Amino acid sequence: MAQINVDVNGRPYAVGCEDGQEAHLVELASIFDKQVRQISRDMGQLGDTRLFLMGALLLADELFDAKSRLAALQDEVGRLQADRGRIESRAVGALDAAASRIERLATGDA
Repeated sequence: MAQINVDVNGRPYAVGCEDGQEAHLVELASIFDKQVRQISRDMGQLGDTRLFLMGALLLADELFDAKSRLAALQDEVGRLQADRGRIESRAVGALDAAASRIERLATGDA
C-alpha cells in the first residue's frame, strides 16, 4: 500500500492508497481541494470539519446529478435501440415485399 501526501485547503494530509493509484488519488484530492477552497471563499473559514462536510455534500450532489443524467441517457439509448429494431424489422419487411413483387413481375405473375 502506497502512502502519499495531499494538500487540502493549504494543509497536508497523509493518505494511503493501492499501489499505482497515487496519481489518481492526487487528482481526486485536487478536485476536493478546489471545492473546499471555493466554499471557503464564498462562506469564509468555517473550520476544516464543516468545510470538508460542505465540500463532500456539494460533490455528492454533483455525483447524484451525474448519475441521474446517466440513467436518463441509458433509458434514451434503450428506447432508441428498440426504435431501431422496429425500423429494421419494417425495412426488412419492405425489402421482402419489394423482392417478391420484383419476382412476380419478372415471371409475369403480376
